Amino acid sequence: MGNSNSSVAFKNGGSRAMKNSSSEELDTYYPVRPECLADVPKTRFKARVGKTLSERRWKAAFSKDGYLDIAGVLRRIQRGGIHPSIKGAAWEFLLGCFDPESTFEERNQLRQQRREQYAAWKSECQKIVPVIGSGKFITSAIVSNDGQPIASDDGQPIECATSTSNSQDNSDAMPADNGNFDKKMLQWKLSLHQIGLDVVRTDRTLVFYENEANQAKLWDVLAVYAWMDKDIGYVQGMSDICSPMIILLENEADAYWCFERAMRRLRENFKCSTDSIGVQSQLSTLAQIVKTVDPKLHQHLEELDGGEYLFAFRMLMVLFRREFSFVDSLYLWEILGEISGNLDARKALDEALKVHKKYLKQAKKS
Repeated sequence: MGNSNSSVAFKNGGSRAMKNSSSEELDTYYPVRPECLADVPKTRFKARVGKTLSERRWKAAFSKDGYLDIAGVLRRIQRGGIHPSIKGAAWEFLLGCFDPESTFEERNQLRQQRREQYAAWKSECQKIVPVIGSGKFITSAIVSNDGQPIASDDGQPIECATSTSNSQDNSDAMPADNGNFDKKMLQWKLSLHQIGLDVVRTDRTLVFYENEANQAKLWDVLAVYAWMDKDIGYVQGMSDICSPMIILLENEADAYWCFERAMRRLRENFKCSTDSIGVQSQLSTLAQIVKTVDPKLHQHLEELDGGEYLFAFRMLMVLFRREFSFVDSLYLWEILGEISGNLDARKALDEALKVHKKYLKQAKKS
């Protein structure tokens, strides 16, 4: 899908507000729906002149040919995060989509190759489920657990709760061999409506997702990713990781590749078996940190039968996306190195605890 007008307006509106506000109220860059203001955490982060990576300093960090001074950029990000006007471009480097030692020309060629590759994968998916790429998305199952199409009252397969009337019958798209359906294909098709249900819930307080085309863009990226990652596919929580990429990068293919890079580091979080959960080692690390930093709190949690720290499962799974405001969660990712991979898990969790304590103190004062 192309860039939506609402996406451009969403960013441009925020840009004007940033220019007109000396205190740089970052919430105006990612406006919250008025009726949801009471339901979202208050943003604490403020852009700081001389510390935050600004658009001017970002451009100055490139040589004439396009080589990026990544060390200098990371130092400034650690001091004050990234200004929203260049977050998307900066994240492409932090996530490893581009090599800082590449030239402008080399990156343009690579970007074009990746966009073509994404388009090819998306086309594969669209041939199986035509609603992909249509600007709509599904919230109802299209197949049963045994791979049979689920029909509506008029006898046609249900492709989408809001699908167009010319949606194609995909009942013949499931490959079969003597009645044995391709399990990976079936798993993917079964996941599509769950992705849709999660899309509806993801960052629903933001004005950006009032536009169905933006929701469909998030659904398309997650559907294609699930198609390519046959091992894990889609797991609840991935939409929280992907959503910032959709908002920060207008081109859908660029957003996909940022998400794909992020998942290279985070996909282990989403691996679960009968014996363990993906974030088990991080929960153990968190327990060790709290035991060291605040022994009384750790003892109290053990007395409440919370010594395994399962209450922090969601925090670690989606990197505090639901505990902080949208602006603060992105800032937290940047300064902790969650997206640039320059901090180990123990240090990241330790720093997250410190940031959380700081926020609690500020909340009490306010």
